[in-house]
Amino acid sequence: MSCTQSLAGLAKDCYANRGGIVEALVANYDDVVSFTITSGVITGITMDTGKKFKSYNFAKNTGSLTSTYTIDPASGVKYVTSQLLLQFNRMNTTARVELTALALADLRVIVKDANGIYWLLGYDEPVNASAGDGQTGTARSDANRYTITLEGDSAEMPMEVDDSIIAGISA
Repeated sequence: MSCTQSLAGLAKDCYANRGGIVEALVANYDDVVSFTITSGVITGITMDTGKKFKSYNFAKNTGSLTSTYTIDPASGVKYVTSQLLLQFNRMNTTARVELTALALADLRVIVKDANGIYWLLGYDEPVNASAGDGQTGTARSDANRYTITLEGDSAEMPMEVDDSIIAGISA
C-alpha cells in the first residue's frame, strides 16, 4: 500500500535570496504555553506570565541554521535534525556564564534568516546544546570567541513564525 499525499507543486522562485541568519531569540522550553498555527505558519505564541524570548547578538556572518532529514524506509523512521551555530566574539565572564546557562537548558529558538523570515526550532521537542568551545586564537588576527551549537529533533522542518508577533514575545 502506498502513502498518498496531496501535492501542490512549487512555482519557480524569482525573488532575491540571501544566505545566513541575522537574529536568534531564545526562551526556556516550558516558558511557551501554546501556539496558534494558520496554514502552516505560527501566527501566535502564548508565553507564561512575564516570560519573553531573549535576543542573542552574535558576530556578523558567523551564524547558520542547517536542517537535515533522516529517513530510513526500512524502519519507517523520518525526522529532522536542526543545528543552529552561533559565534560570540571576545571571551568574557558575562558571555561564559550565559553560554553555560544555554548549555544546560531545554530551549525553544526563533531564528531570523537573512531574507527576513523567522523560523521556530523546538516546536515538538526541546532544543539543547550539542557542542561549543571558547578559543583565544594564536595570532593577533585570530578570533577570540565562544561558539555554541544548539540542536533539536522534530517531526518536520522548522515552521515559519509570522513576523508580526515577534515584538510581543521578545524582550
